[in-house]
Amino acid sequence: MTAFLIANMAPIMFAALVIFLLSGFPVAFALAANGLVFGFIGIELGLLKPELMQAIPSRIFGIMSNDTLLAIPFFTFMGLILERSGMAEDLLDTIGQLFGPLRGGVAYAVIFVGALLAATTGVVAASVISMGLISLPIMLKYGYDKKVASGVIAASGTLAQIIPPSLVLIVMADQLGRSVGDMYQAAFLPGLVLTAMYALYIFTLSIVRPKWVPALPMEARNLRQANGDSGVISLSLLLCAASAASFAFARYYQSKHPDIATDTLSIYSATIGIGFAFVLAFINRKFKIGLLSRMAEQVVFVLIPPLALIFLVLGTIFLGIATPTEGGGMGACGAILLALLNGRLNLKLTKQALDSTTRLSCFVMFILIGSTVFSLVFRGINGDLWVEHLLTGLPGGQIGFLIVVNILFFVLAFFLDFFELAFILVPLVGPVAEKLGINLIWFGVLLGVNMQTSFMHPPFGFALFYLRSVAPKAIRTSDIYWGAIPFVLIQIIMVGLIIAFPQLVSTDSVEAKKEEIQLDISTPIDDTPASSFDLPKEGGVDEMRDTQATPAHVL
Repeated sequence: MTAFLIANMAPIMFAALVIFLLSGFPVAFALAANGLVFGFIGIELGLLKPELMQAIPSRIFGIMSNDTLLAIPFFTFMGLILERSGMAEDLLDTIGQLFGPLRGGVAYAVIFVGALLAATTGVVAASVISMGLISLPIMLKYGYDKKVASGVIAASGTLAQIIPPSLVLIVMADQLGRSVGDMYQAAFLPGLVLTAMYALYIFTLSIVRPKWVPALPMEARNLRQANGDSGVISLSLLLCAASAASFAFARYYQSKHPDIATDTLSIYSATIGIGFAFVLAFINRKFKIGLLSRMAEQVVFVLIPPLALIFLVLGTIFLGIATPTEGGGMGACGAILLALLNGRLNLKLTKQALDSTTRLSCFVMFILIGSTVFSLVFRGINGDLWVEHLLTGLPGGQIGFLIVVNILFFVLAFFLDFFELAFILVPLVGPVAEKLGINLIWFGVLLGVNMQTSFMHPPFGFALFYLRSVAPKAIRTSDIYWGAIPFVLIQIIMVGLIIAFPQLVSTDSVEAKKEEIQLDISTPIDDTPASSFDLPKEGGVDEMRDTQATPAHVL
């Protein structure tokens, strides 16, 4: 019996963890208790030295002093302040009026606002609850199908999982040992593609089942001009003028700085265009010139403040001006300022936001401490080597590994949320992916999209629970579940697209580019055309290194 335990300690420990979790025991304590119990068993069996357990305090201290994790409370607080300050309500009302004349217009508005809230709040619960309270009654009132209305709200809220400043990307970067800024930059395009796929689904429904997604009736469009005009022409002209200003600045700035990166130039020129539109709208309202319609003014004054906050947070991170933690701090200050300017900042709102932020931060910290205790003992009994041999022995190489890992994450997402998956499984599969030559930034974004389904899985998806808590009685739970299924399928398709077309995820690190320029490294050019399944390798010149890595030390 003793020999059997010694030979199979790693799989027994992992199976015990699964039993702990399925029994409903709190995840943080299940991880820590499992690690401690098997640590003492390993010491008794002679597998581990007692000195191993002395590493636990230093590891916990390392967690508490990790600057990267400070971004989690900052972004959480920013999102909660914005959600409670009424920004979501203003956005949904304005964008709903803009897209109202179209079939599925309110659904388009929900998707667009969901993406915008994801880029400003990064909190799924805040997005789903806000849009459920505001837009669901409107969609039901004007004849939307209950399943479609429920599904689009839940799915749009989960965009906060993948669009920066996503909390899961912060945790993913920390667990994989990569830069949060690089992870954010890599996830931006997949997030936009997923948003477009949601909109494409609604567009398809508007053609195939037009009665499910009707347009707003005339009496519901309250931003029309006195003569009945919608004001869209004025908005279109303003958009053209802002685009022209942005293009002119880009041409001028590029002529002065020919070596500027394309993404940096895009951020600068977009800022000029948005600022031009805001100044023009402000002058029009201040001096009552009458050049812009009510619709144009409303869109500008409602959209530009959150866009400015997005630039303050993400723009400074992408440009290398601020770290994600510093960007989160500026975002929290910006959210307070926006709430103050809107006259909605008060002591009650601030107290609620601080309370929720503290709860979530403590939740994350305790799970991370528990997972650290578990991983210390698990690596001590060579559990990481057991997982490595298990996964590297799969047929199909990289593709076989990715298929199995994604199926594993998808199935476990029925029972665990993304924090638990990130802290338990990512540290186990990350080193295997690196040994197989897979870029960990790309791998982290892929798993982030996959874990997004954990919020949408019937019957345990948290987004479905959030929506159920605010949905009217006319919406049955089965309506919410059936409405979520098409969007879960879309998310699965997105996972497949990232695997088939790795270039969707930008893995070019700013630091790597700078280092390559400074060292003037030149690598041989391979004329062989790349297949769409050629996954990005870890680092630029790291492709030339020997993939046979030596086993990691236990400590």
